[in-house]
Amino acid sequence: MAGFDPKRHVAVNPERVLHVSSTDYPGHDPTKENAWDLAKFQQRLAVRVERLSNRSIDFDLIGVDASIANAFRRILIAEVSTVCIERVYIWCNTSVIADEVLAHRLGLVPLNVDPAFLEFKNTPNDQATDRNTLVFRLKATCERRKNVPKDTTDSKSLYINSEILSSQLNWVPQGEQGSVMAAKSPCPTNPNIVLAKLRPGQEIDMELHAVKGVGKDHAKFCPVATASYRLLPNIILNPSKPVPPELAEKFQKCFSPGVIRVQPGSKKVSVDKKAARLESMSREVYRHPEFEGCVQLARVRDYFLFCIESEGFYPPERLLPEAILVMRTKIATLRRAAEALLNDTGTSEDAEMAEA
Repeated sequence: MAGFDPKRHVAVNPERVLHVSSTDYPGHDPTKENAWDLAKFQQRLAVRVERLSNRSIDFDLIGVDASIANAFRRILIAEVSTVCIERVYIWCNTSVIADEVLAHRLGLVPLNVDPAFLEFKNTPNDQATDRNTLVFRLKATCERRKNVPKDTTDSKSLYINSEILSSQLNWVPQGEQGSVMAAKSPCPTNPNIVLAKLRPGQEIDMELHAVKGVGKDHAKFCPVATASYRLLPNIILNPSKPVPPELAEKFQKCFSPGVIRVQPGSKKVSVDKKAARLESMSREVYRHPEFEGCVQLARVRDYFLFCIESEGFYPPERLLPEAILVMRTKIATLRRAAEALLNDTGTSEDAEMAEA
């Protein structure tokens, strides 16, 4: 069909998906070199922010291979560092929540702490210092309020500290932390997370140690709630077989709202390019034999629609640059290893593997 390019598009057919793998690499087509070219890559590469809020961002990453886009997604989930509570020292806990459950809840509270202020611990049992650990205290006792009307049933009106919130985590500066972090004291990103509920006579007293970590060690260190992408939908109409005017509205209902436009007078069908990104690719249009040959559904192979939700210190617009920084560090490490291997062998040829 005109407009469909198997080298750039992934065909979404009624029963299967075709042309999934990219073919623009050396050796696939003997008539083309397909060597990687920096100038061409820079010309195609683009990042466009479509939506930005306090906690999420939608952006388009254009002109890269799926392996690169997926590498950014996996780095965002597993290798961008954050600070979370790692050790909980419980001096007293008479609430109905077991110690282990409460400690687990505390570990999942996202902290508004810049990881750059702390160093990684080499091992979990390393000595805690002001350079690798933040200390918080949580101490609360539930008491009955005085002079409360007898008909009051609201627990917050009846009791003091009926709910223990994340805002009650108090940071205790250690060493030079008081001066280094004076501009912005460490605290939870959300002050209204309910940690436990108490009733008169119940008490919680504990000390919490927060450390720097990454998501591949534990999910609590993951800086994002969601990091996903999908390929840009592409709806290709067949000019040689237009949609019959009497079926235009039925054709329009086969797609997500706003994707297909129908001219009022002529009933001519067209695709709204801006709204096409909202298409769910349900393939409903393929269920109707009267539309056979009128349209081809596809996705653009090198056009990725990212959606990222931040759940921690980083504002959403900083997450992709942080992932790029991690990737550059990995590339630098790989380059040094390759150079060391080249220097050891003293030749540019492939090194021979030693026999077992």
